[in-house]
Amino acid sequence: MSDVLSRVIVWRGDALELLDQRGLPQRAERHLCHHASDVAEAIKNMVVRGAPAIGIAAAYAVVLAAQKIDWNTHRVDQWKEALEPDFARLNRARPTAVNLRWALQRMQTVEAGDARGLIDNLLQEADQIRLEEVEANAAMSAYGAALIAPNSTVITHCNTGTLATTGAGTALGVIRHAHREGKLHRVYAGETRPWLQGARLTAWELQQSGIDVRLMCDSAAASVMAREKVDWVIVGADRVTANGDAVNKIGTYSLAVLAKHHGAKVMVVAPQSTLDNNTPTGRDVPIEQRPGHEVTHWLQLSDSPTQGGHAPEGIAVENPAFDVTPRALIDVFVSETGVTHYHPESK
Repeated sequence: MSDVLSRVIVWRGDALELLDQRGLPQRAERHLCHHASDVAEAIKNMVVRGAPAIGIAAAYAVVLAAQKIDWNTHRVDQWKEALEPDFARLNRARPTAVNLRWALQRMQTVEAGDARGLIDNLLQEADQIRLEEVEANAAMSAYGAALIAPNSTVITHCNTGTLATTGAGTALGVIRHAHREGKLHRVYAGETRPWLQGARLTAWELQQSGIDVRLMCDSAAASVMAREKVDWVIVGADRVTANGDAVNKIGTYSLAVLAKHHGAKVMVVAPQSTLDNNTPTGRDVPIEQRPGHEVTHWLQLSDSPTQGGHAPEGIAVENPAFDVTPRALIDVFVSETGVTHYHPESK
């Protein structure tokens, strides 16, 4: 793993240092957060992204918030009430990714003790969430790779590697594991418009791992599947609902439909923290709508772009960040606890 990939999220004692993923792969810049509100903005603005990494960052944001509680006006047993605005702001940062809510709820279960003990306990819990994510990545990578036959061709979408998880990755973890076992013929990475996570992040991560990867336009997937045998579409998920629907980066649903037509199987790889048994189906998930300039302008870091526009001024934009892949189009779901075959008859 490159030095850059080993430092996606770094706790600095009184600040959280994030690798700013908006500049990659050309620039590996660091983004320092001193307040929980800084972390919320970093999540909202895609400095840190990927459901597991978002959850980890939010957990450390709670520690930052606790460090700034005024104990002259709050009792230790009132710490949750004192941090309620921070919890609410973090929760709103990315509404679709369930790991964010899960991590915040887990941090709220921490026992207080005294003021110093509270902060120590919160930091220990944040560290534990991160450790468990790394361990989960390793487990699901092995489970998923065991399903892949030698000489397989794989398509993946968005970014599900170290940048998104701090570990080996979910879908990319499976791909890396299969590569180490000599099972892969080739990997195709969709560019993943409009933020180009596939082009900027996944292609780079796979290059770093020495994997034969070809970057393709999202709209080239059908052509690739028609031209050569694709064995698997392997993706992550930001939320898996009670009925098994998978909510993932926009464009995943299209790949699943294409896979069904061309005889490829679909593997969704995500940790147990992504499961949302309180939401019945994918239709019930709030889908984040992102700003229109992400579509009308070439990718920029600014929220108010002044140049690079390529669409008619004032055009209405549909820019959902995620879509829903129905359970019927998914062959297997892989988590750290094992493999669930959605259609056992097709094993």
